[in-house]
Amino acid sequence: MRDHGVKLVGIDSHNIDNTTGKSRPVHTTLLGAEILIVEHLCQLQLLPEDNFAFSAVPPKFKGVGAFPLRAMAKVINF
Repeated sequence: MRDHGVKLVGIDSHNIDNTTGKSRPVHTTLLGAEILIVEHLCQLQLLPEDNFAFSAVPPKFKGVGAFPLRAMAKVINF
């Protein structure tokens, strides 16, 4: 993903990893490659495959592993 210029991965699930154990391999891999993760998104099926802008605005926190944010997508008409 990093080799293709991916900067962020967004999913419509509560966690990108399996939460039954303590291992978080996807988090480790993506965050280790400086690729951000946004979880709990909804209505992704309403977005077109391209021509949209995504914004995720988190509050300023330090020393936490998870936090809420405001996520928005705007469809861009050409």
